[in-house]
Amino acid sequence: MKYLVVGAGFAGAVYARELAEAGHEVDVIDSRYHIGGNAYDYVNGKGIRIHKYGPHIFHTSNMKVVEWLSKFTDWVEHKHKVLAKHTDGNFYVLPPNRDTVERIGKDNIIDVFFRPYTKKMWDKEIEELNPKILERVPIRDDDNELYFPNDDFQKMPAEGYTALFMRIFDHENITVKLNCTFDKTMEDDYDHVFNSMPIDQYYDYEFGELPYRSIKFETFTLPERQVYKAATTNFTTYDGPTRVTEWKNFPNHGDNPLATTLTYEYPCDYKDNNMERYYPVKDIEGVNAEIYEKYLTLENPKVTFIGRCGTYQYLDMHQVINQSLISVRKFLGN
Repeated sequence: MKYLVVGAGFAGAVYARELAEAGHEVDVIDSRYHIGGNAYDYVNGKGIRIHKYGPHIFHTSNMKVVEWLSKFTDWVEHKHKVLAKHTDGNFYVLPPNRDTVERIGKDNIIDVFFRPYTKKMWDKEIEELNPKILERVPIRDDDNELYFPNDDFQKMPAEGYTALFMRIFDHENITVKLNCTFDKTMEDDYDHVFNSMPIDQYYDYEFGELPYRSIKFETFTLPERQVYKAATTNFTTYDGPTRVTEWKNFPNHGDNPLATTLTYEYPCDYKDNNMERYYPVKDIEGVNAEIYEKYLTLENPKVTFIGRCGTYQYLDMHQVINQSLISVRKFLGN
């Protein structure tokens, strides 16, 4: 069989590799100039590795996902920690632990750390968002300093994400075409299409647009050894960036003693950022979910929608990989 995979991110990579190993011919296309989707990384002129679309921290307790990825990469340990810089100039651990609560006051935690971030990130008040989004960063009553304290596996690809994707796509049955935009006429040349593009865009917004939040990135290199103590530092203000990443604070991301590279993040509507869709908006009323469900009612036996945009879900990397492995193996009858 001959298959088309639209999108060279994690969802597309999993589908492509599994289909190829099953003996099928697979074409992978991506409108961007690189593989890896939003996990794409590169090394700048100072020898510092940068994630072009913001920090991607791999963490999971799903060892089946780890086993699959480990065929294509070695790992380096990274227990992620996040600090928040308060307007008082002090730094506090996130998620808020016992020390943070004692210093800020339990009644102030939501207003200091969550409400400003939510307003900038989602352009909504906390009360307007699905509570599951906030549950991702729970308030703790212990001294934990890890951002993902409950995940058994917390490591990063030793040579970066792009190298990982290169190995996934390195199969005789896979052909990758970059700078290639999907067109529905392509479907005629394939037995089936696995499409990670936004489902509302595919159907020409028949039932309306599905909103997304996006992020604009500003990256600077400074003649400093180090600026921040953590790889990620959040800001508690209502304006300005939500957070900054100092890349060399990640393992295997460069050790230049004379320079450090920082990336600041400014959330925005995707329409204000060249239609770059990052985060589906999960409103508490479920209006957007209802729109998405309408698109699913459209019969299209030739196409399977995959990934974060195709399924309109707020997914971490390991969740995308797990979902894709289950779905493609079901498709193959395994």
